[in-house]
Amino acid sequence: MARRTSSPSPKRISLPKEIDASPSSRTARPNRNQPGYWIYGHHAVEAALNNPERVIHEFLATQEASAQFQHARVTPQVVDRERLDRLSDRDAVHQGVCLRVEPLTPPHFLDALEKPGPVLVLDQVTDPRNIGAILRSAAAFGACAVLVQDRNTPQESGSMAKAASGALDTVPLLREVNLARALASLQREGLWIVGLDAGGIRLDGNAFSGRRVALVLGAEGAGLRRLTRETCDEIASVYMPGNMESLNVSNAAAVALYELAR
Repeated sequence: MARRTSSPSPKRISLPKEIDASPSSRTARPNRNQPGYWIYGHHAVEAALNNPERVIHEFLATQEASAQFQHARVTPQVVDRERLDRLSDRDAVHQGVCLRVEPLTPPHFLDALEKPGPVLVLDQVTDPRNIGAILRSAAAFGACAVLVQDRNTPQESGSMAKAASGALDTVPLLREVNLARALASLQREGLWIVGLDAGGIRLDGNAFSGRRVALVLGAEGAGLRRLTRETCDEIASVYMPGNMESLNVSNAAAVALYELAR
Protein backbone atom coordinates (compact mmCIF):
# COMPACT_ATOMS: atom_id res chain seq x y z
CA MET A 1 0.00 0.00 0.00
CA ALA A 2 1.20 3.53 -0.72
CA ARG A 3 0.77 4.63 2.88
CA ARG A 4 3.88 2.69 4.01
CA THR A 5 7.02 4.82 4.26
CA SER A 6 10.21 4.31 6.21
CA SER A 7 11.20 6.60 9.05
CA PRO A 8 14.76 7.16 10.32
CA SER A 9 15.84 5.03 13.25
CA PRO A 10 15.98 6.95 16.54
CA LYS A 11 19.11 7.35 18.59
CA ARG A 12 19.84 4.12 20.44
CA ILE A 13 19.41 4.03 24.19
CA SER A 14 22.51 3.34 26.28
CA LEU A 15 21.80 0.38 28.53
CA PRO A 16 23.22 0.09 32.06
CA LYS A 17 26.33 -1.97 32.62
CA GLU A 18 26.61 -4.85 35.04
CA ILE A 19 27.56 -4.06 38.62
CA ASP A 20 29.25 -6.37 41.05
CA ALA A 21 27.03 -8.37 43.38
CA SER A 22 27.24 -7.23 47.00
CA PRO A 23 27.03 -9.47 50.06
CA SER A 24 23.44 -10.06 51.10
CA SER A 25 21.85 -9.01 54.37
CA ARG A 26 21.62 -11.57 57.15
CA THR A 27 18.19 -10.33 58.29
CA ALA A 28 15.32 -12.79 58.36
CA ARG A 29 13.08 -10.74 56.07
CA PRO A 30 13.95 -8.89 52.84
CA ASN A 31 14.67 -5.17 53.11
CA ARG A 32 11.85 -3.45 51.22
CA ASN A 33 14.11 -0.41 50.67
CA GLN A 34 16.58 -2.42 48.61
CA PRO A 35 16.67 -1.54 44.91
CA GLY A 36 15.29 -3.87 42.26
CA TYR A 37 13.09 -6.94 42.69
CA TRP A 38 13.53 -10.70 43.17
CA ILE A 39 13.52 -13.17 40.28
CA TYR A 40 13.14 -16.83 41.24
CA GLY A 41 13.08 -20.19 39.49
CA HIS A 42 15.93 -21.92 37.64
CA HIS A 43 15.15 -20.84 34.07
CA ALA A 44 14.34 -17.22 34.97
CA VAL A 45 17.48 -16.84 37.09
CA GLU A 46 19.72 -18.54 34.53
CA ALA A 47 18.43 -16.27 31.72
CA ALA A 48 18.99 -13.15 33.83
CA LEU A 49 22.55 -14.25 34.67
CA ASN A 50 23.24 -14.86 30.96
CA ASN A 51 21.90 -11.44 29.95
CA PRO A 52 24.83 -8.97 29.98
CA GLU A 53 22.40 -6.03 30.13
CA ARG A 54 20.78 -7.25 33.36
CA VAL A 55 22.00 -5.41 36.47
CA ILE A 56 22.33 -7.87 39.36
CA HIS A 57 22.48 -6.89 43.02
CA GLU A 58 22.34 -10.19 44.91
CA PHE A 59 22.21 -13.93 44.23
CA LEU A 60 20.97 -16.36 46.90
CA ALA A 61 20.72 -20.14 46.55
CA THR A 62 20.41 -23.27 48.62
CA GLN A 63 23.46 -25.50 48.95
CA GLU A 64 22.02 -28.00 46.48
CA ALA A 65 20.95 -25.44 43.87
CA SER A 66 24.20 -23.44 44.08
CA ALA A 67 26.12 -26.36 42.55
CA GLN A 68 24.33 -25.70 39.24
CA PHE A 69 25.63 -22.11 39.11
CA GLN A 70 29.34 -22.61 39.87
CA HIS A 71 30.34 -20.89 36.61
CA ALA A 72 27.79 -18.05 36.72
CA ARG A 73 29.03 -14.46 36.42
CA VAL A 74 27.84 -13.85 40.01
CA THR A 75 28.67 -16.33 42.77
CA PRO A 76 25.59 -17.29 44.80
CA GLN A 77 25.49 -16.89 48.57
CA VAL A 78 24.30 -20.10 50.19
CA VAL A 79 21.22 -19.66 52.39
CA ASP A 80 18.50 -21.92 53.77
CA ARG A 81 15.32 -22.65 51.82
CA GLU A 82 13.12 -20.84 54.35
CA ARG A 83 14.78 -17.52 53.53
CA LEU A 84 14.04 -18.00 49.84
CA ASP A 85 10.43 -18.85 50.69
CA ARG A 86 10.11 -15.42 52.31
CA LEU A 87 11.64 -13.62 49.34
CA SER A 88 9.41 -15.28 46.73
CA ASP A 89 5.74 -14.66 46.01
CA ARG A 90 3.25 -16.75 47.95
CA ASP A 91 3.01 -20.33 46.66
CA ALA A 92 5.90 -19.66 44.26
CA VAL A 93 8.21 -22.48 43.21
CA HIS A 94 11.65 -20.87 43.52
CA GLN A 95 13.63 -24.12 42.96
CA GLY A 96 16.26 -23.02 45.45
CA VAL A 97 17.40 -19.79 43.72
CA CYS A 98 16.54 -16.09 44.06
CA LEU A 99 18.19 -13.21 42.22
CA ARG A 100 17.71 -9.51 43.05
CA VAL A 101 17.89 -7.51 39.83
CA GLU A 102 17.07 -4.14 38.31
CA PRO A 103 14.29 -3.97 35.69
CA LEU A 104 15.60 -3.99 32.14
CA THR A 105 15.75 -0.77 30.14
CA PRO A 106 13.72 -1.55 26.99
CA PRO A 107 15.05 -0.46 23.61
CA HIS A 108 13.01 1.77 21.33
CA PHE A 109 10.58 -0.42 19.41
CA LEU A 110 12.12 0.59 16.06
CA ASP A 111 15.45 -0.80 17.28
CA ALA A 112 13.71 -4.04 18.26
CA LEU A 113 12.43 -4.38 14.68
CA GLU A 114 15.98 -5.01 13.49
CA LYS A 115 15.42 -8.61 14.58
CA PRO A 116 13.15 -10.74 12.35
CA GLY A 117 9.77 -12.09 13.36
CA PRO A 118 6.31 -10.80 14.25
CA VAL A 119 5.51 -8.31 17.00
CA LEU A 120 2.97 -9.04 19.73
CA VAL A 121 0.98 -6.02 20.94
CA LEU A 122 -1.01 -6.28 24.20
CA ASP A 123 -3.92 -3.88 24.68
CA GLN A 124 -4.32 -3.50 28.47
CA VAL A 125 -3.44 -7.06 29.47
CA THR A 126 -2.85 -6.60 33.19
CA ASP A 127 -2.08 -10.04 34.68
CA PRO A 128 1.74 -10.37 35.03
CA ARG A 129 1.49 -14.17 34.69
CA ASN A 130 -0.35 -13.83 31.38
CA ILE A 131 2.27 -11.39 30.14
CA GLY A 132 5.01 -13.78 31.23
CA ALA A 133 3.33 -16.69 29.43
CA ILE A 134 2.97 -14.55 26.29
CA LEU A 135 6.67 -13.68 26.44
CA ARG A 136 7.44 -17.41 26.64
CA SER A 137 5.33 -18.11 23.54
CA ALA A 138 6.94 -15.14 21.78
CA ALA A 139 10.36 -16.67 22.40
CA ALA A 140 9.20 -20.12 21.28
CA PHE A 141 7.74 -18.91 17.97
CA GLY A 142 10.37 -16.33 17.03
CA ALA A 143 8.58 -13.04 17.78
CA CYS A 144 10.97 -10.12 17.93
CA ALA A 145 9.23 -8.19 20.74
CA VAL A 146 6.16 -7.75 22.90
CA LEU A 147 4.76 -4.20 22.94
CA VAL A 148 2.50 -2.93 25.75
CA GLN A 149 0.94 0.33 26.86
CA ASP A 150 3.07 1.59 29.73
CA ARG A 151 0.34 3.11 31.91
CA ASN A 152 -1.90 0.04 32.17
CA THR A 153 0.68 -2.72 32.25
CA PRO A 154 2.33 -4.09 35.43
CA GLN A 155 6.04 -3.59 35.92
CA GLU A 156 8.52 -6.46 35.82
CA SER A 157 8.07 -8.81 38.76
CA GLY A 158 9.08 -12.21 40.02
CA SER A 159 5.77 -13.76 38.97
CA MET A 160 6.11 -12.35 35.45
CA ALA A 161 9.68 -13.61 35.15
CA LYS A 162 8.74 -17.06 36.47
CA ALA A 163 5.85 -17.41 33.99
CA ALA A 164 8.15 -16.25 31.18
CA SER A 165 10.62 -19.05 32.06
CA GLY A 166 13.62 -16.99 30.91
CA ALA A 167 11.93 -15.15 28.02
CA LEU A 168 11.82 -11.86 29.93
CA ASP A 169 15.57 -11.64 29.31
CA THR A 170 15.48 -12.77 25.67
CA VAL A 171 12.38 -11.05 24.21
CA PRO A 172 12.22 -7.24 24.64
CA LEU A 173 9.16 -6.01 26.56
CA LEU A 174 8.56 -2.63 24.95
CA ARG A 175 6.50 0.11 26.59
CA GLU A 176 4.77 2.95 24.76
CA VAL A 177 2.55 5.70 26.15
CA ASN A 178 0.10 5.75 23.23
CA LEU A 179 -0.68 2.34 21.76
CA ALA A 180 -2.59 3.59 18.70
CA ARG A 181 0.29 5.90 17.80
CA ALA A 182 2.76 3.03 18.24
CA LEU A 183 0.66 0.86 15.88
CA ALA A 184 0.67 3.65 13.30
CA SER A 185 4.48 3.77 13.56
CA LEU A 186 4.64 0.01 13.00
CA GLN A 187 2.46 0.44 9.90
CA ARG A 188 4.88 3.04 8.55
CA GLU A 189 7.65 0.48 9.03
CA GLY A 190 5.78 -1.94 6.77
CA LEU A 191 4.08 -4.20 9.34
CA TRP A 192 0.54 -5.45 8.77
CA ILE A 193 -1.52 -4.92 11.93
CA VAL A 194 -3.83 -7.84 12.75
CA GLY A 195 -6.21 -7.51 15.68
CA LEU A 196 -7.28 -10.79 17.28
CA ASP A 197 -11.00 -10.95 18.08
CA ALA A 198 -13.64 -13.69 18.11
CA GLY A 199 -15.70 -11.84 15.47
CA GLY A 200 -12.93 -11.63 12.88
CA ILE A 201 -12.17 -13.74 9.83
CA ARG A 202 -10.25 -16.96 10.39
CA LEU A 203 -6.53 -16.34 10.93
CA ASP A 204 -4.61 -18.08 8.14
CA GLY A 205 -0.83 -17.99 8.25
CA ASN A 206 -0.59 -18.61 4.50
CA ALA A 207 -2.37 -15.31 3.84
CA PHE A 208 0.56 -13.41 5.37
CA SER A 209 3.30 -15.00 3.32
CA GLY A 210 5.83 -12.29 2.52
CA ARG A 211 4.31 -9.84 5.01
CA ARG A 212 5.53 -9.02 8.49
CA VAL A 213 2.74 -9.01 11.08
CA ALA A 214 2.04 -7.21 14.34
CA LEU A 215 -0.53 -9.27 16.22
CA VAL A 216 -2.71 -7.29 18.64
CA LEU A 217 -4.47 -8.97 21.58
CA GLY A 218 -6.89 -7.33 24.00
CA ALA A 219 -7.62 -8.01 27.64
CA GLU A 220 -9.86 -10.94 28.50
CA GLY A 221 -13.49 -9.90 28.57
CA ALA A 222 -12.96 -6.32 27.33
CA GLY A 223 -11.13 -7.31 24.15
CA LEU A 224 -9.64 -4.67 21.86
CA ARG A 225 -10.46 -1.05 22.62
CA ARG A 226 -12.24 0.93 19.90
CA LEU A 227 -9.27 3.09 18.86
CA THR A 228 -6.95 0.08 18.83
CA ARG A 229 -9.41 -1.87 16.68
CA GLU A 230 -9.81 1.01 14.23
CA THR A 231 -6.04 1.25 13.81
CA CYS A 232 -5.71 -2.43 12.80
CA ASP A 233 -5.46 -3.33 9.11
CA GLU A 234 -7.74 -6.32 9.67
CA ILE A 235 -9.44 -8.31 12.44
CA ALA A 236 -8.95 -12.09 12.64
CA SER A 237 -9.78 -14.96 14.98
CA VAL A 238 -8.13 -18.29 15.74
CA TYR A 239 -9.82 -21.46 14.50
CA MET A 240 -11.63 -23.28 17.32
CA PRO A 241 -13.74 -26.25 16.11
CA GLY A 242 -14.74 -27.20 19.67
CA ASN A 243 -17.50 -25.79 21.86
CA MET A 244 -15.47 -23.08 23.63
CA GLU A 245 -16.15 -19.47 22.66
CA SER A 246 -12.80 -18.03 23.70
CA LEU A 247 -9.32 -18.76 25.03
CA ASN A 248 -7.20 -17.29 27.78
CA VAL A 249 -5.21 -14.41 26.21
CA SER A 250 -1.88 -16.20 26.64
CA ASN A 251 -3.26 -19.36 25.02
CA ALA A 252 -4.73 -17.32 22.16
CA ALA A 253 -1.35 -15.70 21.62
CA ALA A 254 0.36 -19.10 21.41
CA VAL A 255 -2.19 -20.47 18.92
CA ALA A 256 -2.01 -17.35 16.74
CA LEU A 257 1.80 -17.33 16.75
CA TYR A 258 1.82 -21.01 15.75
CA GLU A 259 -0.55 -20.25 12.87
CA LEU A 260 1.73 -17.44 11.66
CA ALA A 261 4.86 -19.55 12.08
CA ARG A 262 3.61 -22.63 10.25
